[in-house]
Amino acid sequence: MPINIPDGLPAKKILHEERIFALEEEVAERQEIRPLRVAILNLMPTKIETETQILRLISKSPLQVSCDFMRVSTHEATHVSQDHLVKFYDTFDSFADKNYDGLIITGAPVEQMDFEDVDELCGIIDWSQEHVLSTMYLCWGAMAGLWHLYRIPKKQLGSKLFGVFPQRLCDEYNFLTNGFDEVHYMPHSRHAAIDTNELARHPELHVLSEGFSGPAIIATADFHEVYVTGHFEYGRDTLSDEFWRDFHKGLPIRLPENYFPDDNPESQPIFTWRAHANLLYRNWLNWVYQMTPYDLDLIPQTIRQLHADADGMVDKF
Repeated sequence: MPINIPDGLPAKKILHEERIFALEEEVAERQEIRPLRVAILNLMPTKIETETQILRLISKSPLQVSCDFMRVSTHEATHVSQDHLVKFYDTFDSFADKNYDGLIITGAPVEQMDFEDVDELCGIIDWSQEHVLSTMYLCWGAMAGLWHLYRIPKKQLGSKLFGVFPQRLCDEYNFLTNGFDEVHYMPHSRHAAIDTNELARHPELHVLSEGFSGPAIIATADFHEVYVTGHFEYGRDTLSDEFWRDFHKGLPIRLPENYFPDDNPESQPIFTWRAHANLLYRNWLNWVYQMTPYDLDLIPQTIRQLHADADGMVDKF
């Protein structure tokens, strides 16, 4: 099935060029099916690029998915027109009374900021605990979620973690990583990391893959929360664009590791993470589809039942 996107979204043209079938709202409404409803809180400054990257991954599922875009009202976007935000994005107020099958919270270029200073984000995370069957947190979003819900702090790194790093699979039978190779690759671009000592104090959080870059995929047993510390959504050239952007600005920047052939930035990067990125999102949406109620009003009740079932499984061990 295709994804259902707002009429006129710029990502539609790009997805069609990639032979990804994206329905517009008018056509989707004629199909007698309840699509999965996924909200995307896009905190990245490059709104259109991030929209396209995430929709590209969501579209690889055989399920029909309808996406709504959310933004925080306390931050003024500078890399996209106000018209684009007004047309395609809504602030949290319009989501507060709704339920969703899934929510994706992206990364954000605010790694030096304390999580407590992002009040609106904390409110959205609290809302998702009752109103969203499963939330996927990406990069900075993952660190923000782990801090707000578990008080697991981030640690500033001595230098930027920048490149594509191998991650070892920790649980080959987990539903989310079903089909993964024993080693997969994930792009990272961040100045902070999760405090793994504090993470170990929370047995309810399961590390599904990890590597030199630290835990890569973390999830609760009921998949109500999924944390991805890197950028599986990145396209082939995203790290390259970031490198050249900082290079031309005269900023200190190292070559991204394990990315350019022979470390030659003039060469086309090797796309080593695409298959596993598609697989993670496909598995996630498949699980949500299997567990979510047909009636969205029943999602809070379903979340409570999944929590109880997960707690029961932990008690058995």
